[in-house]
Amino acid sequence: MSYTNFKIETDADGIALVTWDMPDKSMNVFTQEVMDELDAIVDQTTADANVKGVVFTSGKSSFSGGADLSMIKSMFTLQAEERKKDPANAAQKLFNLVGRMTGLFRKLETCGKPWVSAINGTCMGGAFELSLACHGRVASNSKAVKIALPEVKVGIFPGAGGTQRVPRLTNTQDALQMMTTGSSLTAARAKAMGLVHEVVEPEKLVEAAKAMIKNGLKPVQPWDEKGFKLPGGGVWTPASAQLWPAASGILRRETYGNYPGAIAILKCVYEGLQVPFDTGLKIEQRYFTEILQTTEAFSMIRSLFVSMQELGKGARRPAGVPKTEFKTVGVIGAGFMGASIAYVTAAAGIPVTLIDRDMEAAEKGKAHSEGLVKDSVGKGRLTKEEGEALLSRITPSADYGDLKDAGLVVEAVFEDRQVKKDVIEKVEAVIAPDAIFASNTSTLPITGLAKNSKRPEQFIGVHFFSPVEKMMLTEVIVGKETGDKALATALDYVAAIKKTPIVVNDTRGFYVNRCVFRYIHEAYDMLIEGVPPAMIENAAKMAGMPVGPLSLNDEVAIDLSQKILKATVADLGEKAVDPRHMALVNKMVDELDRRGRKNGKGFYEYPAKPAKKYLWPELKTLYPQKAADKIDVEVVKQRFLATIALEAARTIEEGIVTDPREADVGSILGFGFAPYTGGTLSYIDGMGTKAFVAMCNKLAKAYGDHFKPTPLLKEMAEKGETFYGRFDPYGEAPKAA
Repeated sequence: MSYTNFKIETDADGIALVTWDMPDKSMNVFTQEVMDELDAIVDQTTADANVKGVVFTSGKSSFSGGADLSMIKSMFTLQAEERKKDPANAAQKLFNLVGRMTGLFRKLETCGKPWVSAINGTCMGGAFELSLACHGRVASNSKAVKIALPEVKVGIFPGAGGTQRVPRLTNTQDALQMMTTGSSLTAARAKAMGLVHEVVEPEKLVEAAKAMIKNGLKPVQPWDEKGFKLPGGGVWTPASAQLWPAASGILRRETYGNYPGAIAILKCVYEGLQVPFDTGLKIEQRYFTEILQTTEAFSMIRSLFVSMQELGKGARRPAGVPKTEFKTVGVIGAGFMGASIAYVTAAAGIPVTLIDRDMEAAEKGKAHSEGLVKDSVGKGRLTKEEGEALLSRITPSADYGDLKDAGLVVEAVFEDRQVKKDVIEKVEAVIAPDAIFASNTSTLPITGLAKNSKRPEQFIGVHFFSPVEKMMLTEVIVGKETGDKALATALDYVAAIKKTPIVVNDTRGFYVNRCVFRYIHEAYDMLIEGVPPAMIENAAKMAGMPVGPLSLNDEVAIDLSQKILKATVADLGEKAVDPRHMALVNKMVDELDRRGRKNGKGFYEYPAKPAKKYLWPELKTLYPQKAADKIDVEVVKQRFLATIALEAARTIEEGIVTDPREADVGSILGFGFAPYTGGTLSYIDGMGTKAFVAMCNKLAKAYGDHFKPTPLLKEMAEKGETFYGRFDPYGEAPKAA
C-alpha cells in the first residue's frame, strides 16, 4: 500500500521504517490526511506478521512542528458552524473531533507491536505527543533537536495525551514546568528527564532505533503494566502536598489567572494522575474541549499561530514582484542599533558592509557582533566555526563606495533629520540604480525623509526594535511615494533575517510607538491623580502586560519621552500635548536628572548588582496620594488595555494599519500587549465592540476625553461589527472613512 505523506520500508529483520516526508512542505505537520494515513499504517503494520516492530522518523531536516494551520482553523470554523446549526450538541461534536488524535495515539501504543520514534530535529506539540505514545524514543544529539510541548504559548495545552504521558514518565514538577512554560528541551535534557531513552550521533539514529526493537523492546507502555508507580509519587504523597499548592501559587504569580490553558494543565495532571490512564485521557479531552471554546484560545491561536505564520510567509507582500536574493546589504551607522542590524543580517548568511564615519567607529560596531558571537559560542548556540563564518560576513568600512554592490542599504544613524539627509545623499551617490534605501527610524516620518531622496519610490522605512537579535517584530513603513519593489524587497529582507513584519502606512510614531506611549501616558495620568506607583506597576502586570509602564519608560529613557513631547508641540502645537505630562517629564529630567535606566535613576532606582531595581521612594511625594484601598484595581487594568486598544483602533480608522492581523501581532511582539487577548483589536472583538464602546464611554466620563470611542468604533458598535469582519484580511474589506 502506498501513501502520500509516508514511505514504508521493511528490512530483513522485519523492522518497518516509516518515514514521514510530506511533499511540497518544508516541515512535516499534522493534517487530516496525515492522521488518516497514519491510522492505516498502524493497521497495516499490526496485521502484517512479517513486521516485528516499527521505527518512525522524518525524511526532512526537522521531525515535525505539530499541527497544520488549516487543521487548527477548521476546528474553530466547525465549532462556529455547529453552534449555529445545533447549539445543543456543538460541544459534543467538538469533543469527538479533538479526541481523534488522542484515540489514534492510544491505538498505536496498544497495537501489540513495538514502535520507536527516531527524533532527528525539531519535535513539537502533537509530534512529541506521538513520540510519547511510541514505546521507545531515540533522539539525535544534533543541536537542531528541540523537543517541546509549546501549546500553552498559543492559548491551549497538550491535548493528545501530553498531560497524561509526561507526568507518568518524569517527576510531576518537571512535567508541570515543561508544559506550563512551553519551553524547549535539548535531547540530553529530555533523556535526563526520562522522556527520551537514548541520545546518539545523527548518522546512528535509525540504527539505534532498530536496535531497541531487536533487543526486545516491550510493546507495552509502563502505565499499562500491572504495578506501575508514578516516577514522582502519587498526588497524595507528602512531596505532592508541598508541590501542588506551590505550583498553583507560582502559576498565579506568573500569569495572574489570565491563561485558561495553563490552569487546565494543572487540572489535567492533578486529576489524571488519580485515575487509570484511559480515564485520564478522557479528563484531558474534556478540558481541551472546554479550552478550545474560550475567547483566549481562539484569539491567541489566531494571532500567535495563524497570523504570525501568514505574515512571516509574506501575506502583505505585493504580488508579481520577483523575490530578492541579497548578495550584500549595507548598514550605515555602527552604533548599537546599526551593529545589531549587521549582526542579524550576517547571521542570516548575508554579507554586510558596515559603514561609519571612520574605521575606528566601524570596527567598534563589528566588535559588538564579536561579543554576541562569543556569548552564543559559550552557550552552545553556535559552533566556533559558525561564529567565525558569521563574523567573516561583516566588513567594516568608512568608504561609502563600498556600497556599490548592495541591493539594500539600511540607515541606522542618529535621529536627526539633517544627519539622515547627509547619509541619504552620500548613499544615493554610489548605490546601483535599482537598489533600495531603508531608514531605521522610530520617530521621523518616512515621507518627510524621502524628500531628501532622488528616488522616493525606492525609499522605505524598516523599524527594528531593541535588542534587535531578540525582538521578533519589524515595522515596515510605507511612505507616500514608496513603490511595490521597495516594499517587496523590505519584506524579503525581514523574512531572510527571520523576523515577523507588519506593514504600516506613514505617521508620527508609526504603529507600535503610538500605542506604547499611550500606555506610558496613562501611567503619567495615574501618577498625577495620586494612584500609588506600586499599584500602577502591579495592576499593569495583572492586566497581562510584561512590564509596568514606569519600568518601560525607564528602559526607553525619560529624556526620550521629553524629546518626543517637545517635538510634538513643535510640529502640532501646544494643545497636542497634556501640559501636566510635560511638567512631569521636565521635572524628572531637568530638575532631578532622572533619565531612566541609562543614568541609573528614573521612576526606579538602579543599585549596583546583584541588588534589584526598586521604585524611587520619593516618587510618591510628587503628587498627593490616594488610599490604595479606595482604588478599583479592575478599573486600573481596564484603563491600560483600553487606552492602548483605542489607539490601535485609531490607526485603523486613519488607514495607518490596514490589516487587523498586523495590529494584533504588532502589539504582542512589539511591546507585549496582554498576549492572552490575542492583541489590541482581538481584545475589542473578544468582548464585543458594543461592550468596548460602553466601557470607553464610562472611562471617558471618569478619566478624560482620550477614552472617548472613535466614530468608527461607534458605527461598528451600532452595526454589531468586528474588526476581523469589517476589515477581513482574507477578502475584500471596506476601508475606514
